[in-house]
Amino acid sequence: MFFWFLGTVVLAVWFVFRDPSFDYRLLAVGAVLPALVDAPFGGARVLHSVTFSVALLAVLMLATPGRKPIRKMLLGLPVGTLLHLVFTGAWTDTTVFWWPFGGFGFDGAAHPVASRGWWNVPLEIIGIGLCVWIVRHAGLRDADRRAWFRRTGQLALPTR
Repeated sequence: MFFWFLGTVVLAVWFVFRDPSFDYRLLAVGAVLPALVDAPFGGARVLHSVTFSVALLAVLMLATPGRKPIRKMLLGLPVGTLLHLVFTGAWTDTTVFWWPFGGFGFDGAAHPVASRGWWNVPLEIIGIGLCVWIVRHAGLRDADRRAWFRRTGQLALPTR
């Protein structure tokens, strides 16, 4: 699952914040980071816990006091990891989601993506559709807009 996470988190953040200066690059990284890091362990681990995302956000806020541009850019990473938990359904496994508050073990917790089975296919198709919508509405078929996105992380999505 790749496009499902990218499409859902970008549209969720765009829909909620409508901030034309938001940097979507680290949001995208945060959206796929838990799946990529925990997959080699054969199941959900620390990155699928709310503790990790909240700790990441706390470290970011403490390390960048005030209204610094770096804070705004880095904010996408913990927002992406939190939204990954939502769109992967990680909250359905309380042992992992609330780690370490329910204990330090993971009790062989399955990776949320793997446990969904065949449902991954329609979700990934929906994710591809969302990504196509983003590319079209942000004008990313244009080389200058793609270069702007690579440089700034900003998407020119419609405001209303």
